[in-house]
Amino acid sequence: MFDKEFFTEYGEASQYEIKEIIGIGSYGVVASAIDTHTGEKVAIKKMKDVFEHVSDATRILREIKLLRLLRHPDIVEIKHIMLPPCRREFKDIYVVFELMESDLDQVIKANDDLTPGHHQFFLYQLLRALKYIHSAHVFHRDLKPQNILANADCKLKICDFGLARVSFTEAPSAIFWTDYVATRWYRAPELCGCFFSKYTPSIDVWSIGCIFAELLTGRPLFPGKNVVHQLDLVTDLLGTPSGESIAAIRNEKARRYLSSLRKKRPVPFSQKFPGVDPLALQLLERLIAFDPKDRISAEEIRIIG
Repeated sequence: MFDKEFFTEYGEASQYEIKEIIGIGSYGVVASAIDTHTGEKVAIKKMKDVFEHVSDATRILREIKLLRLLRHPDIVEIKHIMLPPCRREFKDIYVVFELMESDLDQVIKANDDLTPGHHQFFLYQLLRALKYIHSAHVFHRDLKPQNILANADCKLKICDFGLARVSFTEAPSAIFWTDYVATRWYRAPELCGCFFSKYTPSIDVWSIGCIFAELLTGRPLFPGKNVVHQLDLVTDLLGTPSGESIAAIRNEKARRYLSSLRKKRPVPFSQKFPGVDPLALQLLERLIAFDPKDRISAEEIRIIG
């Protein structure tokens, strides 16, 4: 029954037995299934009417191309792409992924007893994946707990590369993209107010820092209701940016806005996160530094056992 509802006229559909729908989003439906040829459990992402909007088609193509190239233990793997039986009837795309049990958002919400060992192992996997992604000159741009798949053995895998971008130059100033990327709560300050029309891999580092803080407390660190509120929450914790940081911002309107803010002192992380290992807090401070040049890179980080 599920098979008939899920699949359109695809010749390869008989290879998979749909078990249940496990996710519904703006870009498709995900079902768990069994590969009847191998007995393997898989996840199949169905994206309907992919050519209705150019922007959607571009995002889907980008994700598929990147995930076929990025092969790493901490990145979700594409196992198969189902080809349509006829080019003229090509409307839907079915991509077969390895099946994961949950995502990090559900793990955080369902577990209020995560230990420092869990935090460290999760962070290690995320930073290892980030180092690999950035070494391939790819910026994910939408890292958040919902885009990090998880298994009961604490294995994590990053997914959803639809907003990712590629840069083949070492010069950060050569990167020019729109600032409307990533879920606001995990969006770096330079993306919140067009502070920089050009940005660096440190935007992903900021997102990892926000996720790490959420692991430590069980709550989002900067749950902004809008862009202004988001910046207020960030500066409430980190304090008003230094004059040097503000001067480095290219956008004049953004410079004036930050200069007009009332002066705030940074809150000590030991006060914000009581009882957390000081070494973890030292790392967190480097991950969510307001100025992107002050953030540590994934390559520089050494996880202490």
